[in-house]
Amino acid sequence: MITLTDTDVVRLLRKNNLNSDTLQENVVAKLREKGVKLATAESCTGGLLSERITAVSGASDVFDFGVCTYANEMKHKVLGVSNETLSVLGAVSAETAMQMAEGARNVSGADLAVSTTGIAGPTPEKPVGLVYCGISTKDKSYAIKLMLGGSINMVNSRGYIRKLTSDAVLLTILSILQ
Repeated sequence: MITLTDTDVVRLLRKNNLNSDTLQENVVAKLREKGVKLATAESCTGGLLSERITAVSGASDVFDFGVCTYANEMKHKVLGVSNETLSVLGAVSAETAMQMAEGARNVSGADLAVSTTGIAGPTPEKPVGLVYCGISTKDKSYAIKLMLGGSINMVNSRGYIRKLTSDAVLLTILSILQ
């Protein structure tokens, strides 16, 4: 599994000459160019990823499903995340992220679905800034682990982690579509 830190995300933006504030415009344009429909399933980002995508004019050509399943019960009821996964591994796990993305793709019929699940408040097992992003296509599903907050000026605010998570997911979508 790939693990990225906030420093990695910022470095990838710079390396690809992309602006974090307009990254969603690049994603929508690339989705349109490739004829790919996207769906999102969000927890820790609370709809920020969907908001960024729908802020782009014409996003409805490539995006018609986004859901925020903050509670475990909704992850199970709406997206089909197994109760066993949630009870044994927890909401913040690679398996949950993959099942969320798979559920979003199955419910929506999209070509590509992404998910976010993470923690903004620390626990002994799961530190602040631990996020998993799920990716699901018709061919495969996988997760990316993010360790955000603390690498750049010890930033670990909820808003910072949500924004950087959405940047990481948008970068991942671009990478898949290249």
